[in-house]
Amino acid sequence: MKTLNKLALYIACIAVLFLVGACEKYLDRSPLDGPSDENYFKNQDELTLVVNGLYSALAFHPTDDMPINLTLDDATDIGWDRNTSDLQAVGRGDHDSNNGYIRNIWTNSYKVIGKCNFILDNIQKLDGKMDANLQQRYKAETQFIRAYVYQYLIDYFGGVPLVTSSLSLVDANVPKTAKAEIVSFILKELDEAAAILPVSYGSTDIGRATKGAALAIRARAALNNGLWEEAARSAKEIMDLKVYALHADFGQLFTYDGQTSKEIIFAFQYLRLQKTKTHSATRGFLSRNAQGTSNKIPSQSIVDSYLCTDGLAIDKSSRFDPKKPFVNRDPRLGYTIALPGTTFFGFQFETHKDSVSCWNYSYNRSLPARIKNEDAINAYASFSGYCWKKYVDIKDKDFTMESELNIIQSRYAEVLLIYAEAMIESNKADQTVYDAINSIRQRPSVDMPAIPSGKTQAELREIVRKERLYELANEGFRLVDLRRWKLADKFMNSTLYGRIPKGLLADAPTIDADSYVNYKNVANQKDMRVIELRKFDPNKNYLWPIPNIEIVTNKNLEQNPGY
Repeated sequence: MKTLNKLALYIACIAVLFLVGACEKYLDRSPLDGPSDENYFKNQDELTLVVNGLYSALAFHPTDDMPINLTLDDATDIGWDRNTSDLQAVGRGDHDSNNGYIRNIWTNSYKVIGKCNFILDNIQKLDGKMDANLQQRYKAETQFIRAYVYQYLIDYFGGVPLVTSSLSLVDANVPKTAKAEIVSFILKELDEAAAILPVSYGSTDIGRATKGAALAIRARAALNNGLWEEAARSAKEIMDLKVYALHADFGQLFTYDGQTSKEIIFAFQYLRLQKTKTHSATRGFLSRNAQGTSNKIPSQSIVDSYLCTDGLAIDKSSRFDPKKPFVNRDPRLGYTIALPGTTFFGFQFETHKDSVSCWNYSYNRSLPARIKNEDAINAYASFSGYCWKKYVDIKDKDFTMESELNIIQSRYAEVLLIYAEAMIESNKADQTVYDAINSIRQRPSVDMPAIPSGKTQAELREIVRKERLYELANEGFRLVDLRRWKLADKFMNSTLYGRIPKGLLADAPTIDADSYVNYKNVANQKDMRVIELRKFDPNKNYLWPIPNIEIVTNKNLEQNPGY
């Protein structure tokens, strides 16, 4: 972590590989190639190193040197992975149990769980040999990380093996545990962790799990499993802490200048020092002019989903002009997505195919240079005509493949939306729900119209679902949201479109209450770029397959239906 004893983190990353390394399959997650239970832990320093290393292990990259949450939305209706990859297969809906992206998430998740189990199995050996409060805090941090991993495992796979201690090979053939039982385990673990973890840390420990982080993941787990009262309770506890606040500048939140924001509850920490831990999100999101690959991109439909500044959809608002489609729109559109006609990473960003040259402002804004426009003429320029803008910071100009920009995993806006959705689904919407939603809509840099009181449950449900799309796009929530709302088969059985290569839509598409964008009525719809034909089988795709290698090596493990 950036300020979590930088040298200690570097040492920890190396130490954990040797001290508590796990094998490739979850079946023998105990560190058989590391120290034995008899000689570890001997002192506080050893425990500190290994717990520090958990955070680095948690921030694993299943593809393209990017953390999970920055890749997931590109396997949904709002994004696309240009690489001919296993992530692209997940988006198309033709993935199987040998899919490498899915296998990487499963394998790395159980590696982290194995490390956590090793710590929790052995931490009592330091009873009376170290500061008792610190020992309890390390235990709570480890419980948090293990519960965090189980939370997203069940989001993707449903029931999975619940392993809570190091296993010998004899005991390794663990069957699935029912999802409901794992949810109960997660909520209990996070309750216990929240009771121990501090509300905040000093500057040398920034990046560690806090009480707020434990409650936030608890609220998320409860929401994703329909436990509305539990979700609302945990979210309200965070709100009542009075330590978090929405960041005034929405765009800045996802840059280096926003890393200390009070909105951030938990983030993966990155550090370029001695190549300790970096990521390549900048490279994957950037335009071709800016030396990016544009291989993770937003779809046309998400661009058209954002409301106009009067709070109405583009097919219903008098403020929408098809000739100027990005004017008078929710400002979060421009903060989230690089739009044609704007400046992006020091270059004029224009993806109209006739725009064969553009301005380079990156060296001197007052004296720009005219250059070939790679975002129009390069064969691998953004296929949709747009780029993701979140987590792209000009300060990474010389380090597009080695960014140390922290990647947010939980922030206060999500907590407010969890609270609102849980209260709405419980049919207990009151003024606090309106306040939560409106505080997000009306942060100074957004300033969208407030939602007036008196809405029905159905109307509020529609509003909060759309707010999650506008607020959280490219943060990795869309897949689980669509599954929770039972809308994945609607949104994912569709054509993924990009912009018209040499023009704009003649008129607004039709947008329904779910924010589903239909282009059939658009006069020049046939000119739109067809990026991909997507399929989603509701009989199986609401879960991912368990990796085939796990099924083969563990005869007690049952495959998910349809795979």
